Amino acid sequence: MAKTTALVLRAPRAVLAGAVLLLVLAGLYGATAAQHLLSGGYSDPTSASARADEILDDTFGRGGMQVVVKLDGPPGMDMSTDPQAQQVGNSIVAELAAKNYVQQPILSVWGNPELAPALVSEDSSSTLVIATLDGGEEDAPAYASEIEEQLTGDRDGISVRVGGQGLVFNQVNEQTTRDLAIAEGIAIPISFLVLIVVFGGLVAAALPVVIGIVAIVGTFALLRVIAELTDVSIFALNLTTALGLALAIDYTLLLVTRYREEVTRGSDRRAAIVTTMATAGRTVAFSAVTVALALVALAIFPMYFLRSFAYAGVGVVVVAAAAALILTPALLMVLGPRVDALDVRRPVRRLFGRAAPTPRPIEQTRWYRMVQFVLRHALPVALVVTAILLVLGAPFLGIRFGFPDDRVLPPSASAHVIAQEVRDDFAQDLSSTVTIVASGVGDPHSLSGYAGELSQVSGVDSVTTPTGTFVDGKAVGPGSTGNQRGDVSIVSVASSAEPMREDGRDQLDALRAVESPDGVEVLFTGLAATNADTVDSIYAHLPWVLGSIAVATFVLLFLFTGSVVLPLKALVLNILSLSATFGAMVWFFQDGHAAGLGTTATGYLVATMPVLMFCIAFGLSMDYEVFLLGRIREEWLASQRTRADSDHAVAVGLARTGRVVTAAALLMSIVFAGIAASEVSFMRMFGVGLTLAVLMDATIIRMLLVPAFMRLAGRANWWAPGPLRQLHDRIGLSEGPGPDAPVARRPSTQEHSAEHSEEEQITPRIG
Repeated sequence: MAKTTALVLRAPRAVLAGAVLLLVLAGLYGATAAQHLLSGGYSDPTSASARADEILDDTFGRGGMQVVVKLDGPPGMDMSTDPQAQQVGNSIVAELAAKNYVQQPILSVWGNPELAPALVSEDSSSTLVIATLDGGEEDAPAYASEIEEQLTGDRDGISVRVGGQGLVFNQVNEQTTRDLAIAEGIAIPISFLVLIVVFGGLVAAALPVVIGIVAIVGTFALLRVIAELTDVSIFALNLTTALGLALAIDYTLLLVTRYREEVTRGSDRRAAIVTTMATAGRTVAFSAVTVALALVALAIFPMYFLRSFAYAGVGVVVVAAAAALILTPALLMVLGPRVDALDVRRPVRRLFGRAAPTPRPIEQTRWYRMVQFVLRHALPVALVVTAILLVLGAPFLGIRFGFPDDRVLPPSASAHVIAQEVRDDFAQDLSSTVTIVASGVGDPHSLSGYAGELSQVSGVDSVTTPTGTFVDGKAVGPGSTGNQRGDVSIVSVASSAEPMREDGRDQLDALRAVESPDGVEVLFTGLAATNADTVDSIYAHLPWVLGSIAVATFVLLFLFTGSVVLPLKALVLNILSLSATFGAMVWFFQDGHAAGLGTTATGYLVATMPVLMFCIAFGLSMDYEVFLLGRIREEWLASQRTRADSDHAVAVGLARTGRVVTAAALLMSIVFAGIAASEVSFMRMFGVGLTLAVLMDATIIRMLLVPAFMRLAGRANWWAPGPLRQLHDRIGLSEGPGPDAPVARRPSTQEHSAEHSEEEQITPRIG
């Protein structure tokens, strides 16, 4: 850190000029990043359902994204028998068949009368034409949008509208792009206004915003590079904007605050910058590593939706930290005293005839007094606050996971409207169909017994094989001859069970329990199977993700503090805080209380989101933990290490970081609140959840539980077994003041310790 700072201060203007050039190039390259990103990635590509979809595509040219064309006739028209409706419907089928990206067959009541319950509404006033599209998640959404543009309108008095999965993905893409612009429009100006209040001046307030913009632009360019190599979710842009701005503000706020503190102590500005980077700068670097490790764990999951946030998260953390650690000292050096220019507090004080406040000893601040109150009542505070968090987290015990569908869009979105009409007005929903891909079938008739058993499972309406259709164990009609290619057959299970609910999962388990014919391998796909495979995959990988985060966090905090108690305390308190946050998410977005905060409650949470929120919130909470422990340990090292010194270190550390952490949390919550304005339901949940997590962590956890538990632990806070203590003495990465910096210490009673032994122990580590 010292060498990097020295290089920056040697030519700060050249550093800034180079940064401007890189920013322009990155901006030009990353401006089109959204066009290279995808809106899917929720399912496990290695799952049985994904392999079934691959066989459907390779062998039958099916299994693509679905597009649904809905025809609504005038009052009194029977859409299944009226010649005019048939003429319009057949013309739409012909137009779809002429497109080279539309797969066969195209389903309609006139070509597939056996599917009438799923294709004609119960009052016969509406009918559906259903097709599937080539191109996967990359191209199919654009094809669906093209079909919507060409077909939507009135034809001979019949209303034609377009929906389906392909259009859902396209509308999610478009909505996300609009939401991103709104989030930036909310977060950046409001954050700037709050920064003016925090710093008191326009110039100082502009520094975090500048660093934040650099972080966002740089990561956009990085995401475009990654998108050229692998699939990346478009929702990674939301994380890039929010996390880039939030971390840049956090890091710059910490650096500028420490810089001002050193200047106030009497250091010249160059020395103040050097000391700031050797102390707060080291904390920023360490915090960045901690946050990045929490996010990189998402790469363990096979779904590219979650992996994308690992790419984006690590990228934005690296860019934000690098920008803060390189550009902030350069800007401070170039600006010099002008960093405090345009101080808005001076005219306000002149207006009210008030003098500038004089600095007070830290022991006289309200932060210090508040912490002292908590320390005096540590046990009741710990018990009461823990009980409150456990009550808030109780709904989390009822969490249910599911797969996103049209209901993630606002109710006014056309794809959501059409899908809801299908759910309400049609006897069967083809999205409930379970498709079984059977490989190794010598004679298609050998599937008859298997299909008969499947048709007897509760909630199954019918089962169709290449040779017959079965209901309640009996053959009732012909099969679908197009469902056989070589030794691969398709078995379609028409179901009345809701695929995303418990009855759909129970039915799927019962279908899978039916024994297939000897030598035949069966793979299940469809919404119910994809949902089940996704949830199962998350549960299978979750222990590895949580374990890696816990181990990495424990090791890093041990290297930072030299203690094994403080890392354990941090892990326990973070889990306690996050359980309360997830309890709120279940209460609002799963159970629909408070009308789901303006979203459509489906009785489950999108399976990938709680995992994503946990990793991000955990990383950010460790961000504050490092900020806090850095100052507490600095005080502890400059003391005689008694029980009273431990309490004093906690009080001083919290008092010195309380304003910074609170301001940082407020600013970060503003950034995430911008995402909460999203019209995509799970992104709104993402924004609301992270806003609550950040505010709860910076207030209830940092200001109440941390001092209470550290008071109860006393000197044991700093304990480690002898071998680990020796290891830390050799490789520890602790923060401490620079060689020329004054050592934080207690008045008079700690003079000897501060001036001699502890300073001698700290200084070589910085060098």
